Amino acid sequence: MAAEDRKLANSATFIDFQTEPSKYRHWKLDVAGDVATLTMDVDENGGLFEGYLLKLNSYDLGVDIELADAVQRLRFERPEVKVVLLRSGKNRVFCAGANIRMLAGSTHAHKVNFCKFTNETRNGIEDSSENSGQRFICVVNGTAAGGGYELALAADHIIMADDGSAAVALPEVPLLAVLPGTGGLTRVVDKRKVRRDHADFFCTIEEGIKGKRAVQWRLVDEIVSNSKLEAKVAERAKEFADKSKRNGEGQGIALTPLKRSFTDDGIRYGFVSVDLNRAGRIATITIKAPENDPPADVAGMTAQGADFWPLQVARELDDAILHLRINELEIAMLVFKSVGERSRVLAYDAFLEANRANWLVNEIRHYWKRVLKRIDVTSRTLVTLVEPGSCFVGTLAELVFASDRSYMLIGEKQGDNRAPAEIILSPANFGPYPMSHGLTRLESRFQADPSDVETAKAKIGEALDAEAAEELGLVTFALDDIDWDDEVRVFLEERTSFSPDSLTGMEANLRFVGPETMESKIFSRLTAWQNWIFQRPNAVGENGALQRYGTGERAQFDMTRV
Repeated sequence: MAAEDRKLANSATFIDFQTEPSKYRHWKLDVAGDVATLTMDVDENGGLFEGYLLKLNSYDLGVDIELADAVQRLRFERPEVKVVLLRSGKNRVFCAGANIRMLAGSTHAHKVNFCKFTNETRNGIEDSSENSGQRFICVVNGTAAGGGYELALAADHIIMADDGSAAVALPEVPLLAVLPGTGGLTRVVDKRKVRRDHADFFCTIEEGIKGKRAVQWRLVDEIVSNSKLEAKVAERAKEFADKSKRNGEGQGIALTPLKRSFTDDGIRYGFVSVDLNRAGRIATITIKAPENDPPADVAGMTAQGADFWPLQVARELDDAILHLRINELEIAMLVFKSVGERSRVLAYDAFLEANRANWLVNEIRHYWKRVLKRIDVTSRTLVTLVEPGSCFVGTLAELVFASDRSYMLIGEKQGDNRAPAEIILSPANFGPYPMSHGLTRLESRFQADPSDVETAKAKIGEALDAEAAEELGLVTFALDDIDWDDEVRVFLEERTSFSPDSLTGMEANLRFVGPETMESKIFSRLTAWQNWIFQRPNAVGENGALQRYGTGERAQFDMTRV
C-alpha cells in the first residue's frame, strides 16, 4: 500500500469496502462439495468505531462488508456451490440485529448509508439465489431479532430450532421508534406473504414469535427439535442442491485485491479514475475502454480471471461508488466520462452476449446489473458528459441512461483532434441490466411511448452523433462547441447550490417510474420513510428511543401524528 493509501486507510473516518476471507473478523466460510456454510461469529471488539461492543452477534457496517464479500466470492470463486447455509457460531442466539449503540452514536448520513448497503447485500443474496442458482437456507438456533431476522428473510428457506427459546422478531417500532431498516417490513408481506393483521401484531411486539405460530404465520418455513436439527439441515441442503440450476463447470476465478491508489484529490484504478473537486463538490468518474481485444474463447476469459476487462471495470466502479457514498459526504454530484476505443467496448459486449450461457459470463453480467443498480440508488446528482473521444457505447451507455442529465457535444471541440462523440447501442441496452423495478433504463426512459424503445432498438450497432442521439431521446441536450463550456458550467454550479435534501427526494422520485417490485419498494418507499424517521426526535432526540435504549428510562415521544 502506498503512503497516501496508508494515510487515508488509517483515517478514523475512512471505511474500506475491500476485504477477503483471511481478514474476516466476523464470518467463517467453509465449503464442502456443493454446500457452503457461512457462520456468523461476530467479534465483540471488532466494531468499526469506538463506543460499542458487538454483543450477541449484533452487527455494524464492517460485519456486512464481510458478508457482501463472502456472497460475491461464492458466486465467482465457487462454481460448484449450489447451497449456502447461513448459521450462527454463538450458542442459543442467531443475531441480535444492527448494534443499537452504533446506531445511537452514528451520524444521520452513516445510519442511512448503513441501511442502504445492508439492503443491497440482502438483495445480492436474493439475486444469487435467483440468477446463480446458489440457494440460501438460514438456520435460526436462537433469537433472530431486527436485522438478524432480516438476514434470515433474505434466504430462500428458514429453519428454526423448536426449543422453547428460539424466536424471530422485528421489535424496532416498539423498542427503538424506527423501522426495520433492511427491508424487513417489505419482505414479511411481499416475500413471505404474511397476512397484514398478523404482520401488524408481529411488528409491534418486542418479544417476537416462536414455535408453531411462527410457521402458521409464515414467518419461518419449519421448526425442528434440536436433536433432529442437523439431520433436517442436511436433508434440506441436499433437496435444494438437487433442484439448483447452478451449472458452474471447471474452476472459479479468484477475486484478487483491486489495484488502486488514493491521493488527496482522487483515486486511481486500472480502468477507472475518480477526480475530486471538493471546492465545487463534484466527483468526476472516468472509465477507460479496454486496451486489447476480447479473448478468443471462454478459456481465454477464465485465464484472465479478475483482469478480464468487464469484470475489472465493474469491480473498480463498484468500489468507487461505495467509497464516494460513505467517505465523501460533501460531494453533491457524480459526473461520468469515458475515453477510449468504442469498437473494443462493443467487442466485449458481443463476447458476453455470445457466451451468455457460460456460468462466469452470467455472473459478470449480473454483477454489472448490480453495480448499475447501486448507481441508481446513490443519493448524488448523476450527470454524463459525452465528449469527443468518449466510449459510451453498449454497456457503458447505460451510464448515460442512468443519469439525471446527459450532455453530448456536437462535432469536434476547438483544439481537440479526437473523433466526434458518438453513442452506439448494443443488445446489452435492451435486457441484461434491468433496474430495481424490472424495467430496462430505456424502457423506464420512454414510458410515454414504448414504441420509442423499438425505434432505438432498430439502431443497434449504428453510430449516433449528438443530434441523432438527441432526436432519439438518448441524451438530454446536444450542444455545439460554442455553448458547451458555458452551458455545462452553469448547470454544474446551479445544481450544486441546491439543497441536498430536496435534490435527494426529487432524484429518487424521478429515477423510478412505472411498476413497483419488492426491491424497488425497499429502496424507495421504505428507505425514504426510514430516512425521515431517523431524523425525528422520537427516535434520535435526547429523550428519544435510540438514546434511552438500555438506560431503564422510557423514551418520551411527541405524540403529534404527522
